[in-house]
Amino acid sequence: MSYIIDRRLNGKKKSTVNRQRFLRRYKAHIKKAVGEAMTNRSITDMDKGERISIPTRDISEPVFNHGPGGHVERVLPGNREFISGDRIPRQGQQGGGGGGGGASDSGEGVDDFVFQISQEEFLDFMFEGLQLPNMIKRRLAGNESFKMVRAGFSNEGTPGRLNVVRSLRAANARRIALTSSKRRNLRELEEEFEREEHKETALRDQRKLDALGKRIAELRARIDKVPFLDDFDLKYNLLVKQPKPRSKAVMFCLMDVSGSMNQATKDMAKRFFLLLYLFLQRSYEYTEVVFIRHHTSAKEVDEEEFFYSRETGGTIVSSALKLMRRIMQERYPASEWNIYGAQASDGDNWNDDSSTCHKILIDDIMPHVQYFSYVEITPRDHQALWEEYESVRAIFPEHFAMEQIVDLKDIYPVFRQLFSQKVAA
Repeated sequence: MSYIIDRRLNGKKKSTVNRQRFLRRYKAHIKKAVGEAMTNRSITDMDKGERISIPTRDISEPVFNHGPGGHVERVLPGNREFISGDRIPRQGQQGGGGGGGGASDSGEGVDDFVFQISQEEFLDFMFEGLQLPNMIKRRLAGNESFKMVRAGFSNEGTPGRLNVVRSLRAANARRIALTSSKRRNLRELEEEFEREEHKETALRDQRKLDALGKRIAELRARIDKVPFLDDFDLKYNLLVKQPKPRSKAVMFCLMDVSGSMNQATKDMAKRFFLLLYLFLQRSYEYTEVVFIRHHTSAKEVDEEEFFYSRETGGTIVSSALKLMRRIMQERYPASEWNIYGAQASDGDNWNDDSSTCHKILIDDIMPHVQYFSYVEITPRDHQALWEEYESVRAIFPEHFAMEQIVDLKDIYPVFRQLFSQKVAA
């Protein structure tokens, strides 16, 4: 029998690395479970973790075994149950083990593997591959966050920022500059001393040798007095604050809360916008969100009132678009902001107001926004508002998108379709 012994020490965060590898391996199962969870969850539980079940057949691991080897002959007895061509069911499919069948007194199986993913991992899978389309950096606004960057060297600083290489290089340059003439004179005197010393004894001038030796000793002493490292040589890494370039973006959320929207339709609209809000908060740190609720009139509200207020009334969709237009003009100029819009409605609108919506979108909103998405939550046939918005999409095909939601199960797929990453042509 053979044994494989792993004597490697466990590295730091090994369990975390193994978990990430496991999640990548069973990514398809987890994404499917996340999509199903989005349909069955309540609004308050949409950002929590999830229990994932993986069928036993998909978690099998390879096993090392010794083969039988050689030539084997076997004689198997016949049977009274099967004939040639019959398909023999797997063990556990009829009654025994594995679940999903009636009670049985025979057979065995293995339950599906079930594990829990965290809230962070759940959101990672839920928003994977999504982005705000046509994100353009309108303006570099760095007055709130900075990063430290290298900006050369300084003669002053803290010991922790001392640049040793630069300091030694400066010290060497200083010593060369201060002693170059002395070293040149020293070499000349040493050469003259050597020539005089190599003369024959009768021709050698001892007084001259003594004078040269004294001058050489004085020059060497003066050269040695030059310090190896001085305060002037110390160089420090200079770090300065540099504004972080970031793209400013704002998302307008327009939700119809009129009387034609029953409670189930409003819940689906809230689910869609909660998904959008979670996505923006998670993926874009500096994205602002403007919440607008409307019936016969529109009002800018905060997050709490947007999702939980029970105010209702008639239906004039253009009121929300007019308020969005006014807020854009007053607070979010298109030259500085990436502007996005998302609207949810059941398609009902007052008389000829749909044509007004078309005009506002064409003239005042679409020329200034990066992307506008419209979802119509209704099982009925489309009405005038949908037709007007179709004409808007025909004019702005790259910046305007519209989809229909009929049931809860449509919300997550529609959301992914509206905000999926666009592959550049």
